[in-house]
Amino acid sequence: MADTSSTSDTPDTRTPAQIEADIKRRRETLAETLDEIGVRVHPKTIVGDAKAKFVSNVDHTLGRAYVGANRLVSDVKGQLVSQEGAPRLERIVPVALVVVGVVGLLTVTSRRRRR
Repeated sequence: MADTSSTSDTPDTRTPAQIEADIKRRRETLAETLDEIGVRVHPKTIVGDAKAKFVSNVDHTLGRAYVGANRLVSDVKGQLVSQEGAPRLERIVPVALVVVGVVGLLTVTSRRRRR
């Protein structure tokens, strides 16, 4: 079985003061690492990170929805208005009639359910 107490074959030539300084430095580094881990696993940090991720996802989703809605409005406007900006009555009148019909149907259906 190999001796694992030393990582190299050369003897340690440090002075006791150097060894103590090295130990002190390593303790400080370890304390900093433990403090950082403590902050990372603290419930407030975890909740804050989750909130930030949620808000980011919502912002992204709302941005995509806005772009999609804006594109839809532009497409509809392009269908109902000519390039000169004049309304296309041959397309607006049928759409308006369908909307009035749907609203009327919903009103009649709603009144029948109340009785």
